[in-house]
Amino acid sequence: MKKILFIINPASGTQGKEFILNQLSDVIDREKYSWEVVKTERAGHAVDIAAQATRDGIDEVVAIGGDGTVNEIARSLIHTKTTLGIVPCGSGNGLARHLQIPMEPRKALEVINEGLLDVIDYGKINDIPFFCTCGVGFDAFVSLKFANAGKRGLLTYLEKTLQESLTYQNETYELETEDGTKKYKAFLIACGNASQYGNNAYITPQATLTDGLMDVTILEPFTVLDVPSLAYQLFNKTIDQNSRIKTFRCQKLRINRSKSGVVHFDGDPMMMGESIKVEIIKKGLNVVVPREKEKDARNVLQKAQEYVNGLQRLNELFVEDFAHKNRMMMNKNRALLKKLTKRD
Repeated sequence: MKKILFIINPASGTQGKEFILNQLSDVIDREKYSWEVVKTERAGHAVDIAAQATRDGIDEVVAIGGDGTVNEIARSLIHTKTTLGIVPCGSGNGLARHLQIPMEPRKALEVINEGLLDVIDYGKINDIPFFCTCGVGFDAFVSLKFANAGKRGLLTYLEKTLQESLTYQNETYELETEDGTKKYKAFLIACGNASQYGNNAYITPQATLTDGLMDVTILEPFTVLDVPSLAYQLFNKTIDQNSRIKTFRCQKLRINRSKSGVVHFDGDPMMMGESIKVEIIKKGLNVVVPREKEKDARNVLQKAQEYVNGLQRLNELFVEDFAHKNRMMMNKNRALLKKLTKRD
């Protein structure tokens, strides 16, 4: 009988998790598995719990949470016999979506119950493991704002994206690979072990988890006129075909920049120095994968349109707020002018 440890992050995503726990007895085969459930109590707690699980000989550790929870658990399972399972409950669920694990919890539990295994690559950014994507530039900057927002969910992320894009300054980066060194002025640089950030936004659409390479996407400076096509191609898995995009593959990459700043790994922000080393380690993590691939019922155009509509609505809100503040300022100026006129 195999032993499973379910680690649940109560803070991830936007919904409660108790309904998932109530389905364990209905879905998981008691003749094949025994299991326990542990809840995380703080950031980083899942790292310690998963590490102890490997020492205790647990066969499988299942993350019930988002990409941050998956990262914490997976980093303790690399190069061990313990397998990672995922019941996606986060804001983006990038790794789960790449593996085509169902977003519906009961179906994800059925994948765990079937127990089909695969071995995937993982990455390191300055020796910190990541499993989906990492990078520098605008997406890292937004991940920092999102982490401090207090609220989770796609709308909050879109709001932070729009707010920061109005003032964000492109940076110049020097990229060193085994093939040489090049400089790029870029809005962002994304390094993908998997193909997407999450929410089916494919920033490195050709990336696979088993080729021993990272896919690098460089988004060069662009104008507001480029946004609709970039948004569409992000969901259409064709952003690498955009004229503002440069791509290449490598096993190791060093990113040099003019000053320290934020980076992200699997959506979590961290401050790092001027020089950043990124590398892919081949076949280091056992994962549970679905026997049949999940199909997204919504088409690409619909998803891209929802993203653009969200940006447009948020832009309208900012315009309305700006106009409201202008009206208030004009009213104050009129009142001040009346006072001055009366004094005269």
